[in-house]
Amino acid sequence: MERVKILIVDDHPMIRLGIRSILNNVEHLNVADEANNGKEALEKLAKDSFDLVIMDIKMPEMNGIEATEEIVKHYPDIKVLAISMFDEQRYIVKMLQAGALGYVLKNTGKNEMVSAINSVMAGESYFSQEVSTIMMSQFMSRGGMSHVAETKSDVALTKRETEIIKMISEELTNAEIAERLGISSRTVDTHRRNLLQKLDVKNTAGLVKYAMVNHLLE
Repeated sequence: MERVKILIVDDHPMIRLGIRSILNNVEHLNVADEANNGKEALEKLAKDSFDLVIMDIKMPEMNGIEATEEIVKHYPDIKVLAISMFDEQRYIVKMLQAGALGYVLKNTGKNEMVSAINSVMAGESYFSQEVSTIMMSQFMSRGGMSHVAETKSDVALTKRETEIIKMISEELTNAEIAERLGISSRTVDTHRRNLLQKLDVKNTAGLVKYAMVNHLLE
């Protein structure tokens, strides 16, 4: 397996050291560099190539939301995993809208962090349990809905597309969805790509958001 080249972005050196220490001994991960804020992260991305950015949210000069928007715009192949102490709904929504594929809290342990990285690198969404709980409660309430960007609610999904988007929202992998539905992983991937285009969303997080906003998970 090719090693995942990682850039850690956080304005607290101890946090960067902590993340580096729990990932250093994972064979397929390579913490290659660190940045103190979003501006510094973009400067490093302009000079070197990375596969994944682990992005804090509240930072000086340029915050994680602004930096993520720039990364998605200029480096679409780089994945972003948000990590924050802030478990408030408004930050989760903004990071998803910016293009982050996953969101975990800074109290996340090694196993969950590695799982989050693996999922995001596979193009899957990943949310820690605390974040998933907040998302579900907030997105299903009027208060949470008011913070969400408009989605296409008038698009007609087939029965199979509805099944797949529900399973994606349950954080099942393509292989797990394929096994459950008795179809090939390639077919699941085709459905996933068709859903992205049909619903006019950028990534898996957008599909999850669509499912929540349109009450497909009830």
